[in-house]
Amino acid sequence: MTDYTPRCAARVLLVDAADRLLLFRGSDPARPDDGRWWFTPGGGLDPGETYAEGAVRELAEETGLRLSVAEVGEPVHADVVEFSFDGVWYRQEQRFFLVRVSAHQVDTAGFSEVERGSVDRYRWWSIDELTGTTERCYPLDLAEVLARALAGTTAVTEGQTC
Repeated sequence: MTDYTPRCAARVLLVDAADRLLLFRGSDPARPDDGRWWFTPGGGLDPGETYAEGAVRELAEETGLRLSVAEVGEPVHADVVEFSFDGVWYRQEQRFFLVRVSAHQVDTAGFSEVERGSVDRYRWWSIDELTGTTERCYPLDLAEVLARALAGTTAVTEGQTC
């Protein structure tokens, strides 16, 4: 059994008017030769923070988009993932929130030092692009998660605090 650091995280499916999803591309600072992957905005919760509060904070820090907790609504997907980042093994319980915007000019000025050093770009992806890409995207079933969220066929209500 691997020792891990428990972590709770809020992730955001930020979707524009063309149903394209915003993803960042990054790498692990401890393993820079291990390649790059795409992921949604979001991150670990601060102590006492709800998933929705974390989603609001992370969205503002990573994209410059400022919303209220009511505007992010309820989570549309939940999962648990184990991964290593910067030399630490995590077991992360995460909730995903669907946020729709007509358009948004991404502002990464709020990135942390680690994010500035590990994230090299962002782009908006269609479901077809996600389905057809050979690049690593997380979660691995991201296209399906997005399709279900856009169709309104999923909801997660339990575990609003971590």
